[in-house]
Amino acid sequence: MSDLLNKDYSSGSVLNFGELLLRITPDAGGDWLRENNIPVFVGGAELNVATALALWDVPSRYFTALPQNGMSAQLLSFLQDKGIDTSSIFYHGNRVGLYFLTKGQDLKNDALIYDRANSAFAELTPGVVDWDKVLDGVTWFHFSAICPAISQNAADVCKEVLEVASRKGITTSVDLNYRAKLWKYGKEPIDVMPELAQYCDLIMGNVWAAERMLGVKVDELVTESGQKSLYVKEAQNSSEAVIKQFPKCKAVANTFRFTADDNTNVEYYTVLYTDGKPYLSGEHRAERIIDKVGSGDCYMAGLIYGFYNGYDPQQTVDFATAAAFTKLFVNSDATDRSVEFIQEAIIK
Repeated sequence: MSDLLNKDYSSGSVLNFGELLLRITPDAGGDWLRENNIPVFVGGAELNVATALALWDVPSRYFTALPQNGMSAQLLSFLQDKGIDTSSIFYHGNRVGLYFLTKGQDLKNDALIYDRANSAFAELTPGVVDWDKVLDGVTWFHFSAICPAISQNAADVCKEVLEVASRKGITTSVDLNYRAKLWKYGKEPIDVMPELAQYCDLIMGNVWAAERMLGVKVDELVTESGQKSLYVKEAQNSSEAVIKQFPKCKAVANTFRFTADDNTNVEYYTVLYTDGKPYLSGEHRAERIIDKVGSGDCYMAGLIYGFYNGYDPQQTVDFATAAAFTKLFVNSDATDRSVEFIQEAIIK
């Protein structure tokens, strides 16, 4: 059994590292202009993971950078009310990052607009944060590929904290989420992510993200086939290639979500590869969903929850998949579904 599965994490907390974002959500018809009313959600990929873990009673800490002002104080109180340990947050800079996403749309949609240049997180630089102090008492560290996509400085800070986490023997996970509207500073994901992935024990994403970010090729015929059996086999092939390329990696998770543009006819299943074996989840289906944002983050939280609590691989992938699927029916960046609710939604 791998060290990832056979490790006791209960002596410490999970630290999620990333940028806090405010999601501004106008409706597609423009009623927000006439009614002078627009929803705002507190999000960011890693914060979504931290929120889910805190809800599920896993000791959850969060590192981000915020300006020291009244709005940050309100955000801090909001996070603390959710049970998230905010003691690691670093204060500097002048602004919080924003993104605008039309209601019901996907983060890969043209309806997405980022406004996060010169945010407090984007302006972090190496040598500023005492990572030994931040990582004290941490047994699991999580980040996503969104962080190094922001700027060269952010990528350098990612590497800096990963080096410290590795030295301290902290289990590390990464979500290979790709945002086409980021990566605008002269680097492509393939130029940056392999160097960061070498520190990771768990890598999550999908076969196409692994190709784009880590250079693991996907058979073009598999992509065109649309066949579940071929996707599952490609997930195994991709996972084996990732583990061979990055020896520290002990587990790879691949998600498969297929949805019509109008959020109908949803099909969702995932594969977790570890200890030389693939573990396939049940297949979840729905006629219509509510909100795609944060589903992958919830899946990542489910994986961490399973490993943290000593679940076996099949239990872990089943829980994570059900967690991600049930998030699709929550109108928020993060889930509000309990462990009990998720366990009842598991498909055997």
